[in-house]
Amino acid sequence: MTASASGDELLADFLADPANAALDLTTAVERCTKALGLHHSLVYLTDLQQRLLVPLTGQGPELEIDTSLAGWAYRTQSLRVEEADVSGLMAWLPLVDGAERLGVVAVLCPALDPVLLRRARALAALLAMMITSKRAYKESFVRRTRTEPMQLPAEMLRAFLPPRTIGTPHVVSTAVLEPAYEIAGDGFDHALTATTLHVSILDAMGHDLSSGLAASVTLAACRNARRTGADLPALVECVDRALSRWLPDQFCTGILAQLDLATGALRWINCGHPAPLLIRGGTLVPHAMEGEADPPMGSLSGLAASGPRHVHEIALEPGDRVLMYTDGATESRMRNGTEFGLERFVDYVVRAAAPGELAPETLRRLIHSLSENTGLRDDATILLFEWKNPQL
Repeated sequence: MTASASGDELLADFLADPANAALDLTTAVERCTKALGLHHSLVYLTDLQQRLLVPLTGQGPELEIDTSLAGWAYRTQSLRVEEADVSGLMAWLPLVDGAERLGVVAVLCPALDPVLLRRARALAALLAMMITSKRAYKESFVRRTRTEPMQLPAEMLRAFLPPRTIGTPHVVSTAVLEPAYEIAGDGFDHALTATTLHVSILDAMGHDLSSGLAASVTLAACRNARRTGADLPALVECVDRALSRWLPDQFCTGILAQLDLATGALRWINCGHPAPLLIRGGTLVPHAMEGEADPPMGSLSGLAASGPRHVHEIALEPGDRVLMYTDGATESRMRNGTEFGLERFVDYVVRAAAPGELAPETLRRLIHSLSENTGLRDDATILLFEWKNPQL
């Protein structure tokens, strides 16, 4: 048996053994690395705010995403190689679950020929699946990726949120929230069916536990109706009923949207929320998605007076990006006390999109720029989705 075949068969044996499913991640990484004939590997996860890469297995320093080679692999979702401190090479490979960036894995090997590179990529793919399957109940994952204590409203709301990024080869949706450890009333949701991307962004009244409850009820009501095949007006009606019944003193602004993946037809309802922004070719299309907003969700008395919800429509072109945001992104204050404002926010959005980076990286840089210039004292949530040509 050749060395190449031996490594592949050892990995197959590892995957076929049910006992290995219960291994802790550190032991699993060691055994997989050995089975693939690689010298050593170390897993890093991104912290909650996507500023650092934090070692999850073994010993190693925290690495800054913006300045390290490991961070480059994370930002671009591509392989990076450097000489190791000891003899050999260090390969940095991104850990990606579908479209969501989890972190990177460092693989040490004496050389990087095609066989070892294929094995390193196999290790990265396997580790991404293992991390995703375990992080929902592994407290060690959560502790490693937090850099400060989380407030109770944020803890509750984050339990309801979906993964930060979802997608297929033809569409990607990604979102960020700040202040990461103190959010209360903001939230987002995105989900995929075979034909449709469903997205929503929410901003519940207030900044306390009750606003977090309102956002959580809104998310649950949206999903409950969506999973029965409800159309947009029925989704909003379900939220209205839920908030009026369970939290009659609360209301929630938001945008609920549905994108047809085959045609790019986008439909949305605006419930008292800032209008979405359309970015085409790296440039803002002025007023493209503006229109009269309906009353916030939960305000049934206002609905009775205004009539049915208005469904807006637009045809996206391949490569178009749609950005939704809560007012915390525009109403925050600059260091000198002046309001950040919509015009400055739009300028930041356009400049963040200019380098042609992946949508999740565009959003990561955008929220960091906002945070560094304003402090983001109020909740600020930004959701960005991109539609690509399904024929390519």
